[in-house]
Amino acid sequence: MNIFVIRTSHLIRPINFTCSHAANIYRRHATQTNPKAELSEIANDDTVKIRCDESIALSLPKSVARDKKPVILLTPDMTPPPLVLPESPSNEVKKTKGDTWAVTPIAPNHKLYLKLSKIRLTSLVVVTSMAGYAMAPAPFDLTTFALCSLGTGLLSGAANSINQFFEVPFDAQMSRTRNRVLVKGMLTPLHAVGFAAVAGASGFAILNYGVNGLTASLGLANLILYTSIYTPMKRYSILNTWVGSVVGAIPPVMGWVACTGHVDTGAWILAALLYAWQFPHFNALSWNLRPDYSRAGYRMMAVTDPQLCRRVALRYTVGIAGISLLAPALDVTNTWFALTSLPLNGYFTYLAWQFYRKSDSNSSRKLFRFSLLHLPLLMVLFLLSKKRWIFLEKEDTLKSSVNPKNVDTAKHLINILPLNATKAA
Repeated sequence: MNIFVIRTSHLIRPINFTCSHAANIYRRHATQTNPKAELSEIANDDTVKIRCDESIALSLPKSVARDKKPVILLTPDMTPPPLVLPESPSNEVKKTKGDTWAVTPIAPNHKLYLKLSKIRLTSLVVVTSMAGYAMAPAPFDLTTFALCSLGTGLLSGAANSINQFFEVPFDAQMSRTRNRVLVKGMLTPLHAVGFAAVAGASGFAILNYGVNGLTASLGLANLILYTSIYTPMKRYSILNTWVGSVVGAIPPVMGWVACTGHVDTGAWILAALLYAWQFPHFNALSWNLRPDYSRAGYRMMAVTDPQLCRRVALRYTVGIAGISLLAPALDVTNTWFALTSLPLNGYFTYLAWQFYRKSDSNSSRKLFRFSLLHLPLLMVLFLLSKKRWIFLEKEDTLKSSVNPKNVDTAKHLINILPLNATKAA
């Protein structure tokens, strides 16, 4: 009988396995305390059968690789793990004291920094900021619009970088996050901190000097809220979801303030829509990630209170419909926004109700996927239903400036000026 000897080092260092056939199975990153890897069968001296999942990398000694035939047993829909020979020339692995194999950092490049900044999430933040600028009732300035987008993106990238820096030990335990660049050792923590410092300082400076001070202050406050309150709170209280929703609601307000220079009713309506949207979106996402969150020790509603998770998702979809009806009443949009958004919000609420009633992976997945479509469609409807279009108002202003009353006043002034000039002479 072959007996595995398992030695577990630090949480984010490799876990090594050895067996009597000198086959080494190692997990580059610890994703769980009890990895699903076992030597299922040794048929004879010429065959080694190993059962593993896709996160296992199989490394065979030279003698075994030449003379033995390894057979990897996989579950359905699973890609084979990489096979690494110990003496193969590779700059990705090296021997270190205390570990059979370890991953070495590779040369930093822009793709790694994009992953560090969570480019998809950062892009969504920038898009909501751009939407806030476009919806604001003020003249559109392309330079300010571009600087606002750039500054918001840099601040978001800095916040995500700091978030990953703090959560490396916990990301390593989750299948969804175990391939992040810091967990895999592709970038060092120093690179992450340096990138966050440069991106954060640059983003704040661009917003402060290129846009306005209020927009820069909102961006800085959002950075602090995300890194210093939301990130640590994830491990202590389910209130982290409410704090995270505030973080997601601020970017459209930044865009609005960049355009108008102040916060008014329209900015609050946008913030309320984004705040409410976060709950069905994230609660549906976290529902199928409960094992990961539980293993990493995150206090999420889906883990600690599943019933509350479903109720909150349903409540806030109803809240989105109510806010959409409130926008025309507060003179932010015209009535078409209430009418056109009603079917969209109604179907969103229906999916949340299905999720509340069935509470299975299929209903949660449908709700999450539709949330990705719901937000951009709602923003487009909001934009098309703007109450005030500044470039149209300029034309009306020009027409009103040459109306008969204004012409008569101008003629009256012209008639007076020569008389005054004559008297003065």
